[in-house]
Amino acid sequence: MKGALIVMGPSGCGKSTLAQSLAGALGCRFVEGDALHAPGNVAKMSAGIALDDADREPFLERVGEVCASQGPAGVVVSCSALKRRYRDLIRSRAGQVPVMFVLPLLDRETLMKRLTQRKHHFMPPALLDSQLAALEPPGPDERAILVDGTAATADQTGQTLAAMAHTGLTGLLGPVSRV
Repeated sequence: MKGALIVMGPSGCGKSTLAQSLAGALGCRFVEGDALHAPGNVAKMSAGIALDDADREPFLERVGEVCASQGPAGVVVSCSALKRRYRDLIRSRAGQVPVMFVLPLLDRETLMKRLTQRKHHFMPPALLDSQLAALEPPGPDERAILVDGTAATADQTGQTLAAMAHTGLTGLLGPVSRV
């Protein structure tokens, strides 16, 4: 069975880095979720204005459509997917393609430190608190894996692959290779 893996979480949690690592380990295509935002969304966030649900909906639909068109090797996407209803919309748009989420867990202090050190990204540190307020960790009924976001990327990748193997989901995205 093939599917989609979405690395989710607030800005600064390492979504893109972990998603790229997982895509490499799984032999899947990586899609940077930030590239799926409309220019108006990027402009809003760059100005320090948090997106509302109306802003996010077309973006989340695009993420789900990427999952639906994932192809034979599967896909790994970075996307905040902060709220349950956002993840539900992505799953709905993905159709018959199974979707699993991975959430790197970090505290606010670590996230803020990462954001203030990051260069050339449109998401300002001022929006972190709005993201943390919106974050609804995946429920027990959602297909999701929580990893230690303070661990090295290779360790997070290993945690994810081990959790997939433990839950019998290693076949979700094809053969697994260790990093």
